[in-house]
Amino acid sequence: MGRKSVSSWLCGVAGALALAACGGEGPGESSFSGSGVSQASLETLGPTTGGEASTSVDATAGTADTLETGGTESSGGPDASTTSEETSAGTEVTATTGPQPSCGDGVVDPGEACDDGDADNTDDCLDTCEQASCGDGFVHAGVEGCDDGNDDDDDGCTNDCELGSCGDGVVQPGEACDDGDDDDTDDCLSTCALPSCGDGFVYAGVEDCDDGGESASCDADCTPAVCGDGVINASAGETCDDENMSDNDACVGACVMASCGDGFLQDGVETCDDGNQQGGDGCGADCEIECGNPGEGSLVAENGTGMNKLYCYNEVDTVDTRAKKACHSHFGIGNCCIIQGGYNSLQWGQCGQGGGAGTYHWHPDSHPQGHCAPVYSPGDVVSPGWCGVILGSFLD
Repeated sequence: MGRKSVSSWLCGVAGALALAACGGEGPGESSFSGSGVSQASLETLGPTTGGEASTSVDATAGTADTLETGGTESSGGPDASTTSEETSAGTEVTATTGPQPSCGDGVVDPGEACDDGDADNTDDCLDTCEQASCGDGFVHAGVEGCDDGNDDDDDGCTNDCELGSCGDGVVQPGEACDDGDDDDTDDCLSTCALPSCGDGFVYAGVEDCDDGGESASCDADCTPAVCGDGVINASAGETCDDENMSDNDACVGACVMASCGDGFLQDGVETCDDGNQQGGDGCGADCEIECGNPGEGSLVAENGTGMNKLYCYNEVDTVDTRAKKACHSHFGIGNCCIIQGGYNSLQWGQCGQGGGAGTYHWHPDSHPQGHCAPVYSPGDVVSPGWCGVILGSFLD
């Protein structure tokens, strides 16, 4: 109320007090004119701390005004809102009007987007009376998976307030990549890991195969398993792979280690390999050449056929005897005879075969006037037939 109205009101109160003291209209009651109060009850309070009386007036207008003299104040309840004015005489008047609007009172007041009267920041309305929204730093229950209150899209919580996950197209912590698709043949797997040889997926344009490790058809380096590629593939039965297909070194055939009896002559290691490890057939069990006529001597020489066949003989043997033994190494002991006909009928050959085409002859003497060229010397081995090509000498 204004200062003028307060002064008028105070005058009415002063008059009422005077009438009450003089026993006016009735004990404790009075009518005021010009005070704006049609009915009032007056209560005389005990002495205040300043030794002065304080009088309270309750008006029918619904407000409780407190009159205070000497600096002593009496106010309304704890939820009251008060205004005060002071008269020229030093008397202060306080007016109580009720609680003011505030966020959290459950009433949507001007300036508030909502007001649900609670402090729960996980529902639709925050405790600041603002509507919940992505980015406010509070996880909206049932709506948001996360809310970290920032615009960093790769920190585990996306800008859409969803928890980061493999396949969302954003590289989150713990992911090496994320291309947002489930193609396992490109440069990012569906598990958000980078492709690598051995992951079980064929990286298009980079790998030829990928069986998740070595297999009979795919090497551990994700290339096709092929003997001679330099990669030992045990699953494919390889025990070696020297990047060549030679059968005369330490790795032969289908990439296996060379061994005596495999049928491949290993240079510098074997002198023969007839595919078995049985002696008595010209190639011993140790893949060393043995004479084809065992028991016919302690010395060994090549039988002259150029076939790497040896025959056994003794130092005292004549050229004729050696010719016979050389023939034995080729056809077997007891299977060689003097071939009748030809020059001097001295050639040794396979019994019953004569001197025709396809036969072998071991010559113990020279043929200075042979019936056909060339002129033969002792030790010459001729094939085929009487006038064949000289293959070698059994005397070497």
